[in-house]
This record gives sequence, structure tokens and C-alpha cells, in this order.
Amino acid sequence: MAKASSRRPPETPPDPMPARIEPCVATLVDKPPNGPNWAFEVKWDGYRLAVHIEPGRVRLITRGGYDWTNRFPSIADDARRLAVQTAILDGEAVVLDDKGRADFGLLQRALGRRPSAFEAGAIVLYAFDLLYLDGRDLRRLPMRERRRQLEPLVAGREGAIRLSEEVEADGEEFFRRACEHGLEGIVAKRRDKPYQSGRRPDWQKIKCVRSDSFVIVGYEPSTMPGAIGRLLLAAKKGEELVYVGGCGTGWTYQESAKLRELLDAIRTDRPAAVLRRRGAVFTRPVLVAEAKYRAWTQDGKLRHPSFKGIRERDDDATIYELE
Repeated sequence: MAKASSRRPPETPPDPMPARIEPCVATLVDKPPNGPNWAFEVKWDGYRLAVHIEPGRVRLITRGGYDWTNRFPSIADDARRLAVQTAILDGEAVVLDDKGRADFGLLQRALGRRPSAFEAGAIVLYAFDLLYLDGRDLRRLPMRERRRQLEPLVAGREGAIRLSEEVEADGEEFFRRACEHGLEGIVAKRRDKPYQSGRRPDWQKIKCVRSDSFVIVGYEPSTMPGAIGRLLLAAKKGEELVYVGGCGTGWTYQESAKLRELLDAIRTDRPAAVLRRRGAVFTRPVLVAEAKYRAWTQDGKLRHPSFKGIRERDDDATIYELE
């Protein structure tokens, strides 16, 4: 009788850990999808971050691929406490208002872009996906399986990294309630799909209020000394910037004066977009304004825009693109 072999089957070699993963981006739609394969979450209003955890270091990578670890020290510190050797978490960094809603303006203040009592420690990351864990690339797995492995790592935590909860509800009812509570919107995701980079129909976003990012190409001075009357905004169209109107609300006088100081430091004589505004001051297109608005006019301008905060063009993947 042949003797049974005592040799162990060979272990599967670990998957190499990616230096960066281009994020999956949700497609904007008018209404929530239906069906049992769709999961729903709150749409967070903040900065998209990938948290890379490795032995001896943590990196926080923006949607545009930049290392912003030093801007989010509380998230980086908390990531070191997670019970993993190596991992990549996908999530959104936010600051919550007194009603538990993500507020982009408060996040800007906490990052030091606008005056505030909020500090960087007020920023939390809501993790909604797990892309890599302890030597295994999870992107090929369906979302339900990635969530199953994510939840034990971050569910129930009160630190700087928390779980973005899935909501068991009818999509249209959840969307209605989200809007009633003043949230920006909701996100729908296919439970049965792998993680794929780029803008995908497997992830869909439905917004209560239109809100997008536009390049600041200049400003019009205010009648009040040292302040801004209107920001001049542009969207992307191919490789060019196209002027889409001005924004003159959403800030206090002190914030407006601070913003003018910032823009005066990047003044230029050459406008980045074609526009004719008497008395306009042009700026280099290196800053991005987040603005909420009601709609678009027939001639391609923003209707009733209101300023929410500033992003840097490091993350120009977020800039609104005209068809």
C-alpha cells in the first residue's frame, strides 16, 4: 500500500500591493435604480482618499494620485491601529456638522483653507470599500464579498476611520429621505460586480442638490475693500477651459478677503478661458471652487451658483466636464 504523502500543497503566492489604484467613480443619474442587486449608501461630501497601509508606513492618496498623508494626520494615525498587515481602503474624508451631515465648507476650514475653530482632528474617513488585504488583491471579488471583509475591520469604530453603512431600503424612498434631511444625495452600487477603475455604471450617484467643481480663472473685485465680488469659473471641454459664469455668494466678508489674498498671489495677464468681463482680475488656473447650483442656463452658464469651498487642482479629475 502506497504511503500517503506528507508534503503540504504549495501556498498561493501573495498578490503584489499596487502603489496606486485609480478609483471607481460613480455615474450621475436622475433617479435610483431598483432591484435586489443594488446596495445604497449616503453620498459623502468631502475628499476621496485611498488609505494604503503597509508595514512601517501609511499613505493617503487622493483621487488624482497625490500623497496627502500630512494633511490628514488623524486618519493616518488611526489607520496604524487597524488589525491588518497590509490593506487598501477606499473612502471619503469629511467633517460632520452638528446634525451629523458631511459639510464640505467645514472640511475646508479644518484643512486650513478657510478660517475656523475646526481642527484636522475633526476630519473622519468613511470607508466604503476594501481593495487589498494582507497579500490579496480583492478587486476581482464582487462588492458583497469585499464589504464582508471590510466590515470587521472598521464597523462600530468611533475613531477617525469608520464604516460607511449600507442602507437596506427602497432606493427611491431612501433618496427622498436623504434629501429631506439635507444630505447631498445617495450612491447605489451593484453587489455582484468587481471593483473597476474609472467612471462606471455599476456605481451610480443621485444628487439632491447639484454640486460640482470648477476651475477659478479670475475674480471681480467687490465694492467692499479687499474682498471679492464674484469668482469667475470654468469647466473642462476636452483640453480647454470654458467660462461657465460667476459665483458671488456663499462666503462671509472675512472669508472673501482671505480668498482674495489667495487669488492675488496667482494673478496673471493671460486668462485661462475666453471671457470678457470689465474689471476682471485673471488668475492662473491652479485652484478649483466647489459650487452648488440649481441648473444650467440655455447659453451654458451656471444658474444661481453658491460657493462651498476650494480644492487644489492637484485633483483635477473632479473638475466638471462639458460634453
